[in-house]
Amino acid sequence: MEKILRVHNVNDYAQYIGAPQLHPLVSVIHYDELEHCRHSLNNYDVFGIFIGDETLENLTYGLTTYDLHRHALMCVAPGQIGGKADTGEEIQTKGWALLFDPELLHGTDLERRMPSFTYFSYNTNEALLMTAEQRLTIVNLLETLRQELSDADGHTQYIIVAYLQLILEQIARFYAGQLSMQIASRSDLLTRFENLLKRYYDEGLQLTHGLPTVKYCAQELFLSTNYFGDLIRQMTDDTASNIIRRFVMSQAQKLLISGMSITSTAEQLGFQYPQHFTRMFKRHFGELPSQYVNRKR
Repeated sequence: MEKILRVHNVNDYAQYIGAPQLHPLVSVIHYDELEHCRHSLNNYDVFGIFIGDETLENLTYGLTTYDLHRHALMCVAPGQIGGKADTGEEIQTKGWALLFDPELLHGTDLERRMPSFTYFSYNTNEALLMTAEQRLTIVNLLETLRQELSDADGHTQYIIVAYLQLILEQIARFYAGQLSMQIASRSDLLTRFENLLKRYYDEGLQLTHGLPTVKYCAQELFLSTNYFGDLIRQMTDDTASNIIRRFVMSQAQKLLISGMSITSTAEQLGFQYPQHFTRMFKRHFGELPSQYVNRKR
């Protein structure tokens, strides 16, 4: 079994690779400066952002392997596993890492903002591929943040959180640009999404698996749930869950008009309870299924 380093706090990782320990809740690491660095397969209890300034092959992320390309930026969140197993060999690697503890964010605006940074749950093949200018923007912020950690005073925590938010907002901006460019190369995504929903019902999967979910659709389209959802939002200005709901409600109309009872319609669509179907129908169309049927007679 491969040895896994538990990164319970940011300095667990810093100590392992011989990087300076500047703060108990934040670590900024410049790999180029390290003399005795080794690979490690990490189980994170902290947030991490990694910039590769060289190509690294056969890294692990969850249950998959990936290559980190030059100038790629990848993020991890607490509960995730990533890295490469330690073989005992010292390596010379290039790039940057930023790790920060969720505890640092408690009670801040950034803590409330964190759920919007969905890229922390993107797959590794959905890493941010930065331009040289984008990389320089992030690296400059990391260098300034590291200097702030070295010159700690009574204002440091507020400044640290401000720099963290600025870094995360810049990454979000760069990802938005990447998603926009992805739309052109994934112009058939909406069609494949719709065909997937049709196939789901044609094959009767709803009878055993229930209603189709965003997670299921993303997996079938070989995308992470958040990346898929963000792409759909960019393309349609709507959510993937809303598109699924509209599809299901469209099927509901057809079944009800055909004479199927409300209970049978709910069961045929994959609802666990008819009441759940009735509530969704009323929320979507503004009237109960029974009212819809009476109006159409």
